[in-house]
Amino acid sequence: MLRPNDPAQATNPTFPSVSRRLPFAAPQRRETYLIGALCVLTLTALLAPALPAAAWHVPHFVDSRTWLGVPNAGDVLSNLAFLAMGVWGSERLRARNDAPVGASWFFVGLILTCLGSGFYHLDPDMPQRLVADRLGMAVAFAGFLGIAASERVSVRAAEAVLVLMMIAGLLAAWVARENLTPWVVVQFGGMALAVALALTRPRPGALGVPLGGVIFFYVLAKLFELGDALIFEATGHIVSGHTLKHLAAALAAWPVIRSLAPTGFVPSPH
Repeated sequence: MLRPNDPAQATNPTFPSVSRRLPFAAPQRRETYLIGALCVLTLTALLAPALPAAAWHVPHFVDSRTWLGVPNAGDVLSNLAFLAMGVWGSERLRARNDAPVGASWFFVGLILTCLGSGFYHLDPDMPQRLVADRLGMAVAFAGFLGIAASERVSVRAAEAVLVLMMIAGLLAAWVARENLTPWVVVQFGGMALAVALALTRPRPGALGVPLGGVIFFYVLAKLFELGDALIFEATGHIVSGHTLKHLAAALAAWPVIRSLAPTGFVPSPH
């Protein structure tokens, strides 16, 4: 029989430590606030009045020109920017083992957004194609919120946010065929949460992703979207606001990619 202070007991794998038996510590203050915010968003998505998708007018995109046989070429081909950023970011991740939670899903979501948005803009008069567009956006958005929580709250909070927002975003994108309310809550409520996290100090050990830069390009993309026809006329029909929206939204990945720059360079002593 092992005595209480027997060294063999300390090394025996059948006697796990207390920390292994109890891995869940009490929530930190920021984690508590985050839980509260997620609960508010969930209740809003479930209880707010429904916005019927049938009553939502399919937007008319002003630039419908065909180029090289591609209809709506500006809005379709500008999605390649998402692909470029997604591939670039994924390549950067291969050289880092300290990337924030959600980074890989963020870049995968950009690639999916390229495919889904390109598919939608080939024939935007078919509103059912919006599902493909929104599914990619949901993955990218969940990845970004995971990054934000990882940078500002904790790793375990980021893992929970990533999973919850991934499920909520995908479900909201699907339900948006009939009810837009959950999608509106995920998109704008989630961005409000990201802004709140950006206004807090980074946690110790954070990589230092400039969340404000990501949010800036997101807001810029929304402004371009609202000014679709105005920008098209102002540029002499060179480019539309919606095309610039895609480019600005893709650039939102730049602050994340920049923070993942390879390390390990030894400075010259001269």
